[in-house]
Amino acid sequence: MDPSLLLVPLHALAHARAGDKGNRLNVSLICYRPEFYSYLAEQVSAAAVAELFRARRPTAVKRYDLPALGAFNFVLDDVLEGGVNNSLCLDKHGKGLSFLLLSMQVRIPRKLVSPTPASREVALDATTPA
Repeated sequence: MDPSLLLVPLHALAHARAGDKGNRLNVSLICYRPEFYSYLAEQVSAAAVAELFRARRPTAVKRYDLPALGAFNFVLDDVLEGGVNNSLCLDKHGKGLSFLLLSMQVRIPRKLVSPTPASREVALDATTPA
């Protein structure tokens, strides 16, 4: 394992906003710092997100890159059990599913972890070498 890398939860590097329209989930992932963007672009692919959501059986996952904003937008089809109006589960709304994406583990260089309050969480949570 490369000792220059840390394995960290995505929520330490980015925040997310999500919503739903019918049976389609829309999740935006926004980097806290611009220097995180290239590492997330490499690791948080449409395929990786599809694998993360495999229990929800998405029929398609599309990633839209927004480099000027340091963000990505993911659209996942058929993951909401027919949508809010068709599902008997009240917790299956798209808004709550952004937390699943933020639980994903990614690798970043140790040098990007600084002693600022925003990244202190990264340093505390990232004790596992990548």
